[in-house]
Amino acid sequence: MKKLIYSLSAFLLLQSCQTDPKKQIKIEGKIERDQIAVTTKIPGKIQRVLVEEGQFVQKGDTLLILEFPEVDAKSIQAQGALNAAQAQYEMAVKGATDGQIKQLNAKVSGLKEQYDFAQKSLNRMNNLLKDSLVAQQKYDEVYAKYQGAKNQYLAAQAELADVQHGARIEQQKMALGQKERALGAVSEVTVAAKERFILAPQDMSIENINLKTGELALAGYSLVSGYIQDGTYFRVTVPEGKIKDFQKGSQKTLVIPYQNNEEIQARIETVKPLTAYANISTAYPDFEEQQSMFEIRLKAVDPKQVQDLLTKATFIIKED
Repeated sequence: MKKLIYSLSAFLLLQSCQTDPKKQIKIEGKIERDQIAVTTKIPGKIQRVLVEEGQFVQKGDTLLILEFPEVDAKSIQAQGALNAAQAQYEMAVKGATDGQIKQLNAKVSGLKEQYDFAQKSLNRMNNLLKDSLVAQQKYDEVYAKYQGAKNQYLAAQAELADVQHGARIEQQKMALGQKERALGAVSEVTVAAKERFILAPQDMSIENINLKTGELALAGYSLVSGYIQDGTYFRVTVPEGKIKDFQKGSQKTLVIPYQNNEEIQARIETVKPLTAYANISTAYPDFEEQQSMFEIRLKAVDPKQVQDLLTKATFIIKED
C-alpha cells in the first residue's frame, strides 16, 4: 500500500514538473473606477430629485433642487436694504427736491425783506440817537432786532446754498458706502440662491442617490455619488520579484473572463509600493513574505472598450 502511495506521489510530481510554469501562475487584478461625490455647501431640504440611479449625466446637468427658506427671506431683506440705500445715495448727490428749493427761496426772500426793514429802522434810530431824540434803551432794542434778522437771513442763504450744491462730500461717501454694502448683501444672497441647483461637476454615471424628497441635506453631506465616465482603470498587485515585467509606459494585454475572454490593450500608468496593510488584489502562491508588494495601475488605450465593464470584475494579464 505504501509503495502505491509513493508511486502516485512521484507521478504527480513528475506531471507538475512537465507542466509549463507560465500557465500555472495567472496574474489577476480588479477593474476599478474613480468615484465622485456631489455635496452641498448650504443646508436645505430636498425639493426635487431629477435623476435616477444608473443614469448617465453630463457636466452641468441638474441633479437635485434644494429648498432654502432662510435664503429666500434674506433675499427680500437684502433687496429692500439696497433700494433704501440707493435712494439715500441719490438724495445725497442730487440734494433737495425742486419743491424744497422753492420753499427755501421763498424763506430767503421773506427773511431778506425783514433784514432790509430792520436795517432801515436801525439807520433811523441811529440818526435819532445822535440828536438825543430817543433813549439808548430804545436804540438797543432796534439793534437787537436788526442782528436777529441779519443772522436768520444769512442762515437761510447758507441752507439754500447747501441744497443747491448737494450734500457734503463726506455724506455722499457715507451714502455710497451704504449702497455698496447693500449690493454686497444682495450678491451674497444671489450666490447662495444658485446653490439650490445641484449640478453634475463632470460627466458621470449615477450610482447612489442618498436622500429623498423632503429630507434634510446638511452642508458637506454626499447627496449623489457615482463613477467618472473616463475613470475606469485596472489595478493589480505584484511582488517585488515580478516588478521587472511591469515598466511604466509599457503596454499589456488584458483578458476579461466574464466577457468571453475579450482582450483589451492597456498602458501602465503608475507603479507604487504598498504598505503592509494595503489592499492586495492579487494572490501569489509563490512569493515570499519578505518581498515588497507594488500596485500597478493600467489605463485602456481605447477608453471606449471599457465604458461598460463591471466594477470589481476580475481581469487577467496575458503572458507575453
